Amino acid sequence: MHQDIGLKLSRVPRLWRAILDERLAPLELTQTRWVTLYHLSKMGDGQPQCDLARSIGVEAPSLVRTLDQLTEQGLIERRPSDEDRRTKRVYLTDKATPLLKKIETVVEQARVEMIEGLSDDDVDQLDAILTRIEQNGQRLLSRSSCEE
Repeated sequence: MHQDIGLKLSRVPRLWRAILDERLAPLELTQTRWVTLYHLSKMGDGQPQCDLARSIGVEAPSLVRTLDQLTEQGLIERRPSDEDRRTKRVYLTDKATPLLKKIETVVEQARVEMIEGLSDDDVDQLDAILTRIEQNGQRLLSRSSCEE
């Protein structure tokens, strides 16, 4: 049974994103765009591009094209950092607000449906377990990158 835990841990996020992709398709947002907007809204305005990329789990250069597209759509602005001219900070525009409300509504509804049948205690326990697994993974990853 424990052997399947890795497979389940990889399948659940794929299911989660597939459900959200399907439900967000009418908003004409690709997965990379809605994920970027959603992360930025949760992190707060003025995030350095590299921090936003890290939060999403992509390399900073990979995020540039998505940010270009979101800028063209008028949903974000990139501004130079006051502290470091090489750093660009990302800000949501007013145009993004109603879209983010729609995304949040879809995400919340999917969340409710995905955890259907779980008690509040179950969800709290799941959250604690996933946090511990994530911390273990981060520790392992930082240990392996230090050994190189």
